[in-house]
Amino acid sequence: MLDEQTTLALIRRAKAGEEGAKEQLLTHNTSLLKSIIKRYLGKGVEYDDLFQLASMGLLKAIAGFDERFQVRFSTYAVPMIAGEIKRFLRDDGSVKVSRALKKSAREINRYIEQYSVEHGAPPTVKELAAAFCMDEGEVVFTLGSSKMPLSIYEQGEYKDEKSASLAEKLPSKDNQDEMIERMVLKAAIEKLPERERKIVILRYFRDMTQSEVAKAIGVSQVQISRIESRILGEFRKELGA
Repeated sequence: MLDEQTTLALIRRAKAGEEGAKEQLLTHNTSLLKSIIKRYLGKGVEYDDLFQLASMGLLKAIAGFDERFQVRFSTYAVPMIAGEIKRFLRDDGSVKVSRALKKSAREINRYIEQYSVEHGAPPTVKELAAAFCMDEGEVVFTLGSSKMPLSIYEQGEYKDEKSASLAEKLPSKDNQDEMIERMVLKAAIEKLPERERKIVILRYFRDMTQSEVAKAIGVSQVQISRIESRILGEFRKELGA
C-alpha cells in the first residue's frame, strides 16, 4: 500500500478527474479490498462480483474523502467498502429460496450422489426429470437454487487465486481481520456526535460505570442507559453484527 502523503496526492488528482490516479489507488489498495472481501465469501456472490463491489466502495470513498477529516484514508474507506458489499447482499445479492424448493434440491442432490456411485456417472437432466416427475426445466431451476457441497480442499477457480483451496479462503481470525474490524469500529465512533463519542470512550475505554459517566456528562443514569443502547444498536448495524 502507498504511504499516506502519496495517497493524499493521488486522491486530489482523482477528485480532479484524473482516471490514472483512480486506477493507481485501486491497484495499490487491492490487498485491502481482498481482506474485506474475504469476510463475505460463501454468501452466494461470486468473488469477481464482490471485488467489483469493493472497488465501487473504494471509488466512493475517494470521491467523498476530505482531508479535514484528519483520519487516514484507509480508516475512512474500510466502512464504505464493507457497506457497499453489505448493501448489495441485503438488497440484491440474496435470493430467497422457499423451503419446498430447498427440500427438492436436497433430494435431487442425494439422488445424484447415489446414482453416480451405482452407475459410475451422474444422471442426465432427462433421467432426473423422469425420476422426480418434473419437467427438465424444473430440474435445472431446482438444482440452480442450491449448490452441491464441495470439499473444502477443492482448488478455487478465481482468476487470481487459482492455487488456493476453499479452506484457505474461509474467513480467519487473523491479525488482518482484527485490524479491519478495529478500523470499522473506529470510523463508527468518529462519526458520533461529541457527547455520544465521549460516553463510548468513558464507558468502554475508561471502564466507568453508567453512574460515573452520568455525573461526568451531567445527565441522569437513565439517559446514559438509553443513549448507550441506541449507540450500540447503530454499531451493530454498522459492523453487520
